[in-house]
Amino acid sequence: MALNFHQLHIFHTVAEKGSFSAAAAAMHMTQPAVTMQVQALEEHFGTKLLNRSTKKIELTESGRMLIPFARRSIELMQETDTEMARFTHKLEGRLQFGASNTIGEYVLPPLLVPFGRQHPDIAISLKVMNTTQILDEIARHTLNFGLVEAPVAHPDIISESVMQDELRLIVPTGHALAERTSITLEEASAYPFVLREEGSGTRQVMEEEWKAKGMDPRALQTVMELGSTGAVKSAVEAGLGVTMLSPSSVKHELALGLLHAVPVADASFKRQFYSIRLKSTLLPIAAVAFLNFLRERQIGEVSEEGGKRDE
Repeated sequence: MALNFHQLHIFHTVAEKGSFSAAAAAMHMTQPAVTMQVQALEEHFGTKLLNRSTKKIELTESGRMLIPFARRSIELMQETDTEMARFTHKLEGRLQFGASNTIGEYVLPPLLVPFGRQHPDIAISLKVMNTTQILDEIARHTLNFGLVEAPVAHPDIISESVMQDELRLIVPTGHALAERTSITLEEASAYPFVLREEGSGTRQVMEEEWKAKGMDPRALQTVMELGSTGAVKSAVEAGLGVTMLSPSSVKHELALGLLHAVPVADASFKRQFYSIRLKSTLLPIAAVAFLNFLRERQIGEVSEEGGKRDE
């Protein structure tokens, strides 16, 4: 009998969920049907894959060896379905994920519209929260994955780069630098700064580049530290100082001419945004399609009305 992909999927789900009943619920099958398919897979290989007890399910040595092959098979089928859906536009399902504040509030909204047009049958549920909260919900399987501003160092988590962003010097209208096409880091250092609080991803990227250029970010004239991007934007717009932000977070202000984005010629404030998920969990096809969609797009562009566009 030929190897059955459906049986591999069921086996992987039982191992992931830790019980036949949980796997049956996840796959919308009856428990006897799940048990029968796993037994058929064991008969195919001629070896026991799972040790069953009244309390829990444990993988045998052969079962542990099969798991990575089962996962790769499922991922390949998901990739196949995703690519072929480009021709049929019939991907469907519910996409549940979390995103950090900058990504969720400023980067994703304009991208969700074209994705929704491509895949109208995918329902999106997005939670905007900090990385710790995202990790907690991923661990509890209430979110499929998260989008954050830095990779997560955790033995159970996979972090993968999905998008690139670049900070710019943001100044108010009427500022001495507003009409400049570029500026040096040393020139920027002469002006008062309004910054995000210490520990924020945006501030970390800024300070690391300052240090890489042999300059001490603590020497900056920091007139104010604020706990949100919105508050920083308002303070800069009011003329309290300049800042470093992603153009995607000030898109409307740039378009209205309230703020201006100035590239720093002798420094690079590029950063990566990452997807995070549990190693033991396979992403649904809707999530795979969405992450592929993000990878195909570049962010950080500035509108023509509000500043210069990346070449």
